[in-house]
Amino acid sequence: MTDVYATIRERMIREQLLPRGIDNEYTLQAMREVPRHLFVDDAMRGRAYGDYPLPIAAGQTISQPFIVAYMTQALNLTGTEKVLEIGTGSGYQAAVLSRICEKVYTVERIHSLLASARRIFDQLRYYNIVAKLDDGTLGWPENGPYDAIVVTAGGPIIPAPLIGQLADGGRLIMPVGDQELQRLQLVTRRGGETGIDFLESVRFVNLIGAFGWDN
Repeated sequence: MTDVYATIRERMIREQLLPRGIDNEYTLQAMREVPRHLFVDDAMRGRAYGDYPLPIAAGQTISQPFIVAYMTQALNLTGTEKVLEIGTGSGYQAAVLSRICEKVYTVERIHSLLASARRIFDQLRYYNIVAKLDDGTLGWPENGPYDAIVVTAGGPIIPAPLIGQLADGGRLIMPVGDQELQRLQLVTRRGGETGIDFLESVRFVNLIGAFGWDN
């Protein structure tokens, strides 16, 4: 029996990702493997692989496939890393990361989203994802340092606790700006020094917490 969604994912890669410079094989394979349609509401499944974000519960969104792939590729993962994600949301970004790295720790502040994501992780047997309910701007210090950190919500600054939990040689990507528009910043930490590269302009939901927005 033909897997219709697998065919759609191949078209997504061919039409949305490759033409925009997504060429990292680990990233492409993860995007090919993860069933994005499971991370959206049933009524949205026909639009799951479209070139746009979609609404999910609690006023949040699932980012468009290109942005998920772009942020994943920017981390330059090779398969052995321990990764921290801030903002589990639908769970899709964590799922993509889990197909590449050794372990994903993900933090979400909204209980209903975390519960839904956990159910999907279990359904897919993505057992290398560990999730908890907390203020993501504080990170998850008990399990650090992390080889990579990805923040899937926009904030005014990169939270200091996240920088502190980044391993030497590690990379962090986060949308930084105001509540209307942000720019992805890629932070690299080496020998106690941090460098920042400014990447794509994006629009994400607000990063709420002690080192983010109030609401």
